[in-house]
Amino acid sequence: MLAGFYSAASGVLVQQRNINVIGNNMTNSQTVGYRSQRVMQTTFEHNFLTRYENGKYTYIGEGDPACLVDEVETNFNYSSLEDTESPFDMAIAGDGYFNIQGQTRQYMTRNGNFNIDEEGYLVLEGVGRVLGESGTLQIGGSDFTVTQDGYVFNADNEYVDKLLITKVAEGSELRKYPNGLFSTDRANIVQNADVYQKTLERSNVDMNQEYTRLIEAQRALQACATALSTVDTMNAKAATLSSIT
Repeated sequence: MLAGFYSAASGVLVQQRNINVIGNNMTNSQTVGYRSQRVMQTTFEHNFLTRYENGKYTYIGEGDPACLVDEVETNFNYSSLEDTESPFDMAIAGDGYFNIQGQTRQYMTRNGNFNIDEEGYLVLEGVGRVLGESGTLQIGGSDFTVTQDGYVFNADNEYVDKLLITKVAEGSELRKYPNGLFSTDRANIVQNADVYQKTLERSNVDMNQEYTRLIEAQRALQACATALSTVDTMNAKAATLSSIT
């Protein structure tokens, strides 16, 4: 009976986590540069399955008593670019991330929906200031230019800095944060990144796929919950019978 509890309960927990991740994808479907995520499942070690019949046990195969979430993977496929009217909006075509100096760490993101703060610095609102290769970017106002190579010039056509565009170094760990933010211990500068001003990269969430996966996860959750209820009922009946005998 305990094996039944573990199997059904683990299924409920995994599918609940799956629904949460799918819901987060759907919520961020309009978030600039957001990367969708997927729950990857795994199991405990296989157990031998036996059948008791005619006074003896017979081996009938292997099974997994419980499943669990192995990790939540991120889909890093590129998405489409969309033209805007704001000079603060930027997008990267191909590899690379913008770099943002937050309060506690440096973030990497594909979200180029920037703005300007009261001191004239280019910022990603709610996160921090956008970094160039020499430090935070102070552009002064909205009349500035970013070339396709990432070079920034102010209203007087004076060179300010080059946008810091990086990618994760091979073998380095990529840590995920909410709203499409990442960080890493080692990153390499992308020398030939293509940057487009007055452009934003859309989220790569496919709503049709997310709706389909949500329906599948909800049905799987209901099935596991029903199985858990059935095992609980069987356990209660077995306990009642044992007390009678």
